[in-house]
Amino acid sequence: MKATLLSVGLLAWIVSVVSATALTYKISANEKACFYTYSEKKGAKIAFYFAVQSGGSFDINYDVTGPGDKVIMEGEKERGGDFVFTATEIGDYKFCFNNEMSTYSEKFVDFEIAVEDEIKAQLPSKQGSSPEQTSQLEESIYKVSGQLSTIVRNQKYFRTRENRNFSTVRSTEKRIVNFSFIQIAMVICMGALQVFVVRFFFQGARKGYV
Repeated sequence: MKATLLSVGLLAWIVSVVSATALTYKISANEKACFYTYSEKKGAKIAFYFAVQSGGSFDINYDVTGPGDKVIMEGEKERGGDFVFTATEIGDYKFCFNNEMSTYSEKFVDFEIAVEDEIKAQLPSKQGSSPEQTSQLEESIYKVSGQLSTIVRNQKYFRTRENRNFSTVRSTEKRIVNFSFIQIAMVICMGALQVFVVRFFFQGARKGYV
């Protein structure tokens, strides 16, 4: 029965999230991309997470604006961020990524936007249970939810590190291949030049001998 009650409480807590959007978007060079979310009431918590997975120096410009084009936060050449702010007004909130600083490098940005409800879920009371038992169960549920949030953040962090490391490896491999082709071309040119010089000396020696 305790396990069932715990599951119900966790489910009620998850339902408190009003809406969420998680995407991975490719931003081309000199492009600015904006995404929107709507807050239906004042005081709602809006969580905003982003991380540049690959491209350039893994940095990008961003800005968040609220209704009336009021700037809430902004940053330049940031690799990632994890923010939570309170919606002071009802309306659309705009989240923009700006890659206009890059002339040729496209970037992949992983981001998530979530509008959360501040109202805490109330656990159904079991007949014969004391308020102390219900309070302890609520504390356990919120402790578990906090640990789950920590695990999710760690997973996002490790995923970002993995993607960035793979991007660095691919870039290094490409540079090694290009350098190898240049080195091969230089060796061929040097060999052809040596052959030309040797033939020139022998032809000159024959003419002098004649």
